[in-house]
Amino acid sequence: MFEANPIQHITEYHSSYFQLHSDVDKGEGQVKYVLNGQGATSIFTIDENTGDIHATKRLDREEQAYYTLRAQARNRENNLPVEPESEFVIKVQDINDNEPKFLDGPYSARVPEMSPVGTSVVTVVATDADDPTYGNSARVIYSILEGQPYFSVEPKTGVVKTALPNMDREARDQYRLVIQAKDMVGQMGGLSGTTSVMVTLTDVNDNPPHFSQSYQFSMSESLPVASVVAKIKTLDSDVGPNAEMEYRIVDGDSLRLFRITPDRDTQEGLITLQKGLDFETKSSYTLRVEVSNRNIDLRFLSLGPFSDTATVRLIVENVDEPPVFSLPLSKMLISEAAKVGTTIGTVSAHDPDSTNSPIRYSIDRNTDLERFFNIDATTGVISTAKPLDREVNAIHNITIFAMESCKCSYSGIILITVTDINDNAPFFAIEYETYLCESARPGQVIETISAMDRDEPQSGHHFFFSLTAETAGNLNFTLRDNKDNTASVLTMRGGFQRHDQTMYRLPVLIMDGGSPALSSTNTLSIRLCDCDPDGAPQSCGSEASMLSAGLSTGALIAILACILTLLGMRQPFYQKTSGPHQACKLHLCGPQTDILCFISYNSTRESK
Repeated sequence: MFEANPIQHITEYHSSYFQLHSDVDKGEGQVKYVLNGQGATSIFTIDENTGDIHATKRLDREEQAYYTLRAQARNRENNLPVEPESEFVIKVQDINDNEPKFLDGPYSARVPEMSPVGTSVVTVVATDADDPTYGNSARVIYSILEGQPYFSVEPKTGVVKTALPNMDREARDQYRLVIQAKDMVGQMGGLSGTTSVMVTLTDVNDNPPHFSQSYQFSMSESLPVASVVAKIKTLDSDVGPNAEMEYRIVDGDSLRLFRITPDRDTQEGLITLQKGLDFETKSSYTLRVEVSNRNIDLRFLSLGPFSDTATVRLIVENVDEPPVFSLPLSKMLISEAAKVGTTIGTVSAHDPDSTNSPIRYSIDRNTDLERFFNIDATTGVISTAKPLDREVNAIHNITIFAMESCKCSYSGIILITVTDINDNAPFFAIEYETYLCESARPGQVIETISAMDRDEPQSGHHFFFSLTAETAGNLNFTLRDNKDNTASVLTMRGGFQRHDQTMYRLPVLIMDGGSPALSSTNTLSIRLCDCDPDGAPQSCGSEASMLSAGLSTGALIAILACILTLLGMRQPFYQKTSGPHQACKLHLCGPQTDILCFISYNSTRESK
């Protein structure tokens, strides 16, 4: 067995040695000592003859506090162990070789101005790498080197506190402190480190606002409402929310002509105009204005009052005013059927000045480029100069100038609304192309149609659908008016075959509910198709029958002959009828008694 303590202490930064000795070593030179483990050969060496262990380098506990080594005695001749390996620990004993360090420094902190003595500002923390369990090498004491008498620091905790009352941000807003941390409990010979703390005093509302003077401003009587007529400056040494102002007019504005509000950027008081000014009525105003802090700190009410008043004199400057319309915006109605020269309405303006000059009227032609309207320069009577069409332009927004002898002018807006008359016939809402399966059954709905009309009747649109008289007796299709401004197209038979006919055209008569009523004939194209079992079209014929539903080839030849005859005439032959079904029609009769053929031209357009 080795004769050695299993734990050996070596002081860092000192060279040391200790000896191991085996019981089997009789001093005859037959035994040698071998060292293994942490730092063997690099930091620690062993004398193989004596067992003395030496540290070859200076040790630093902060780098490594323990080393575990193993020693063994071996036969020098055959290198075989003469006894089991022994393990021991070398512990590096600490010395005070590390100064305290502020790992989070430098610091910055904020504390309200006027804080009482002892108010905590910030806590500084220093760490010491030495062994806290051995001696006082890592025991730190704090002190303040710079920053007195304004601040202090707790020696053991590092808490920085205020040391003076009533520190005023307006006098000084920043302080730089230097804090020291010293180990060895602050004793002589201890190591120390420092850090800086930048303390900023934050604002509190401890300064009342005040006016530095009385104010006088001039303003034109022509200023529009909401114009700023004056800006008044208030002094307040505080900043931010503590310097936000509230203003009010406490006297001199019984008519409520003015309003005062704070500018949130500059905290100035902005006096704005709430109503129009009139020099002839009143030429000056004297207001008493009060300012107060928006946010009051109750702790400092004794420093108040936190309000002040000032006199503001506002002088009105006279200007030559333009004429004023009795109504700046006039609305008038006129029917689109009105004849040229019809009176629409009258505008009126007056001179607000005492001179009461005569006024002449004119239309700004930039707002009436097509010259639909005229105005009497003296009376202001507006009349039509051209026919009007509501469907082209339903509202005319024109500007009227009123001018007096001094060439001062003013403008007014006239909205002329053109009221509707029933002068447009209804027509299909979309261009329909209807597909009909060869397998269609009698009574099957193959299309639902709707209509539209460019007119806008007050009671809304009411459309009526029917087949034209010439096709009402056809045996292929019928029409059902759904009474909701739509109609359904139904088959009257089955057995449609594409080899007989691939396209049908069904004329539909659409009549509106106006007075007088207008109507038009619209043709629905019906294409006969081969469909799958679900009724989806697969293939459809491209040939089109140009006549009504069920028209024969003989009828087609007859109609073409009639058309050629008509084209050869000097004047077209037509029959003009009046009433809700005005039409110009040529009637033909086909060879089959169950077929009616027709040509319709402009069948429903009302004459103007």
